[in-house]
Parts: sequence; C-alpha cells; structure tokens
Amino acid sequence: MLKAQIQADMKTAMKAGEKTRLGVIRLILAAVKQREVDERIELDDTQVLAVLDKMMKQRRDSIAAYGAAGRQDLVDVERFEVEVIQGYLPQALDEAELTALVEAAVSASGAAALSDMGKVMALLKPQVQGRADMGAVSALVKRRLGV
Repeated sequence: MLKAQIQADMKTAMKAGEKTRLGVIRLILAAVKQREVDERIELDDTQVLAVLDKMMKQRRDSIAAYGAAGRQDLVDVERFEVEVIQGYLPQALDEAELTALVEAAVSASGAAALSDMGKVMALLKPQVQGRADMGAVSALVKRRLGV
C-alpha cells in the first residue's frame, strides 16, 4: 500500500536526519490521517492518491501566488514539497496518452455537447487521478466537446 510506503519513508528520513523531507512526509501523513478520521474509514491507494493530488494542487497554487508576490524563498519551499509529493504519485500522462483517454471517454459516454461534460469527467477521473492536472483534463474535454 502507498500509505505503508510513506510511513516507511518517514522512518528512513528520520534515521537519515533529513528534517525538511521528514516535515513534508509528516504533512502527507497528517492529511491522510485527517481524511481517515473525518470519514471514519481506512484509505486505500486510490483515496491516498486523491489526497496527494489535492496537496499538489495546493502547492501549485501557492507557488503561483508566492511567485507573483516576489517571495522566492517561499516558492523554493513549495517546490521542494512538490518534489517529495510527486515521488508518491504515478508517472504523469503525456499529452498523447491524455488525448487518447479523453477520446475514449467521450465515445464511451456518448457525449456530444458541453452539457455532457460531467459524464466524460466521471469516466476520466479514476483513470487520471494523480497522473494529470484535472484542470488541464477539463480544458481538454471542453476543447474536444467544441467549446
């Protein structure tokens, strides 16, 4: 399980004295634990990936905001966190793979207009979770459906 891998990496970081990496791993585990407590369930790998995906989005937004404010020190911290989190995410999809998945989802759902976007996104989300930015996927689906 992904959660067990993260916990093992936490122990490794503790033993190696990697304080900044350890801090990021603890943030990940805290986010996972928070969701488990809130929903009273044990998260599986797919749900842990959803937590990691959300954390990545937050970091990307923070990097953009800090960059606009001229805070390079904070941008560097966020980029380091992105690197650590990305280590637990599956390999990102390239543009061709993503386009193929969108095409398959559009034909499988029978979508013909923008009003069918929800159907397409419902099919795509489990396939691309943690492997692509959902904003980019949404834009690709909109473009495919003719907007």
